[in-house]
Amino acid sequence: MTRPVGLLLLLLMHGTTYAQKENGIDPKKSPALIKTIDSLNKLVEETYVSAPYEARAMAEHALLLSEKIKYNQGTGCAFLNLGHVYWSQSYYPISLFYFNSALSYLPKNKPLLLAHCYSSIGRSYTDLQNYNLALKNLALASDFAGTDRKMLAEVYNERSFVYVKLKQYDKGIANAKLAMHLSRVINDQSALCILYSRLANAFRVKGEYKQAIAYSDTALHMSYLVNNKRLRAISFIERATIYNSLSQYDKAIDLAQKGAALSDSIGVMDGISSAYKTIAYGFEQKHDISQSLAYQKKYTQALDSLNATNKRKNTELIQSYFELNSRLNAIAAVEQKAKEYSNKIHLQKVIIITLLISLLVVILALSVTYYLYKQKRILTNRMRKQHKALLIQKELIEEQSVNLAGINNLKDKLLAVIGHDLRTPLANLHSILRLYSTGVLTDAEVQSLMQEIEPVVQGAELTLSNLLEWAGSQIRGINLEASAVDIHLTGIEIGRIFSYLFQQKNIRFENKALPGMCVQADERHIKVVISNLVSNAIKFTGDNGMVTLLSTVNEDRLVISIMDTGNGIPAEKLDRLFNLNTKYTVTGTSGEKGTGIGLFLCKELIEFNGGRLWVNSEVNKGSTFSFSLPLVTD
Repeated sequence: MTRPVGLLLLLLMHGTTYAQKENGIDPKKSPALIKTIDSLNKLVEETYVSAPYEARAMAEHALLLSEKIKYNQGTGCAFLNLGHVYWSQSYYPISLFYFNSALSYLPKNKPLLLAHCYSSIGRSYTDLQNYNLALKNLALASDFAGTDRKMLAEVYNERSFVYVKLKQYDKGIANAKLAMHLSRVINDQSALCILYSRLANAFRVKGEYKQAIAYSDTALHMSYLVNNKRLRAISFIERATIYNSLSQYDKAIDLAQKGAALSDSIGVMDGISSAYKTIAYGFEQKHDISQSLAYQKKYTQALDSLNATNKRKNTELIQSYFELNSRLNAIAAVEQKAKEYSNKIHLQKVIIITLLISLLVVILALSVTYYLYKQKRILTNRMRKQHKALLIQKELIEEQSVNLAGINNLKDKLLAVIGHDLRTPLANLHSILRLYSTGVLTDAEVQSLMQEIEPVVQGAELTLSNLLEWAGSQIRGINLEASAVDIHLTGIEIGRIFSYLFQQKNIRFENKALPGMCVQADERHIKVVISNLVSNAIKFTGDNGMVTLLSTVNEDRLVISIMDTGNGIPAEKLDRLFNLNTKYTVTGTSGEKGTGIGLFLCKELIEFNGGRLWVNSEVNKGSTFSFSLPLVTD
């Protein structure tokens, strides 16, 4: 096939018009459209061999979309795919134009795309029988391929074709086998299919027809698997050529006719002309001159048609190029006018912005003045609040100082209580023991003294217990372990504890608490409270008196009372009973002494358990200490 004169013009146009495009777009600005373009280019790459016309339409659409948004990679891939489409239809000069156009747009940071493009250029030069340029471009493709197996396999594949064309068959076969090894590693079935065809061609021209047929059979079989119609047509024609060489002309003619029909259906002009040439040769060898001349004529017509088509395509390409240039120039003119209009708008914006800035400066100055005035007021108010807070803190400190003084006084009183009320019983016991040990007192006298001092010791013991309970509550805080407390059963236990003291004064104790009626409280606290109140009742009740534990229900609460028939308390003294600072203490009917802390502790424990403690008393008739607690209901 002769090369059209238009090729030189196209390449000159390409060389003078296109340069490497550096300015594209940021793909993040049009992600959806870019995704569409990439999908179209990928689909074209997969279908251009089996459906070249549909693939060309998709590639042109991808090109228009890419140019619209200045997506250089998309434009480069679209040009590359258009080159593949025209190459598959044997329009090699046109394919070269598109491949070279692709180089101007493909990004330099995508070496595999560049390697694929140079490899495609090398293949086109091979088909145009310019083997030096073919090998030069394949060398560039190898450089860009680096260590990528798929791309290196493609380069070796194309080199094998060049060497076979140069009749360097061993080099061609060696490169084909290298490519086959890499393609098997990456499982590239399409490449393997082409390589089998390459090897079939190489062994055919070497005259090793048996191996050529084997490789051709494999290539033909695999062409169905990968749907490569172009390769299938070439395999038919390759087999036909082999059979011609083996003098099996009928088989050769049959296969060549299949190859011609398939080439015609997909527009592979090389395949059509080669098939007609092979058929004409077969008929000639069969001495069927009329058929041979008929197919020789078709072969000549096919060549003429190919040349005419190439010229027409070149002309159309040049026209399309100038139309595109005209459109680009029109767009540039519109952009220039838009730029001038934009500059005018920009100038107006600058004037407006200058005025706005001046206004903002004035507003800012006023705002700063107002802000400083406001801050001054805020600082003044803050200083007033701080002064007020300081006064409050001063009052709080003074109040705390008074409280600390009261606590200190309370400590002194407690120490005095401990020093007097606890030391006296201990001193008495010590004196009795000393007199007994020196023989001054007899056993009977010691026993008599012990009976007399026992109430005082028990009182001291209760005082110590109260002091420990109160001190513990002040240090650790009161711990509440609430449970259902049966007051009647507690009264029975308290009666046993104080039975000896009841006998000493011949006091009758009656437990009239309601059986089974329970309160929700800490049992230990309730026993401490009732013990203190019963102890006080015994202390201030004379001989033959009576102490009663009584409980009554008042709505959802149980009222517990400890009544005695003792001396009673004057009304003016009642308010002093529950305050440590104004404690009220008197001597019991048998000389018992108290500290006043017991009632204070009772009030604190009852209130902590959610209750209330109060007293009713009448001089010489007795006292009733009562407290209420939440009633447990089923």
